Amino acid sequence: MVQETKLTFEEAMRRLEKTVEELEAGELSLEEALKRYEEGVRMADHCQKRLTEAEKRIEVLVKTAGGKLRTEPLEGEGSKKKK
Repeated sequence: MVQETKLTFEEAMRRLEKTVEELEAGELSLEEALKRYEEGVRMADHCQKRLTEAEKRIEVLVKTAGGKLRTEPLEGEGSKKKK
């Protein structure tokens, strides 16, 4: 098994999709289904972490009152400051 921390977002997403397909097919034993489910949870968690990292790197271009442009970090729904 490839170490999960080294997987790209796309690789983890493909593994997650494959796992979901296998579980939905309903042809796995209970023990194998549980193993696949656990792997799916790890892949979903890995994808979420990679998306969070990417979101932190995104900046938005903002026009100031004086007409100049500057960048600011992108604020997600959960990180908006209350005024």
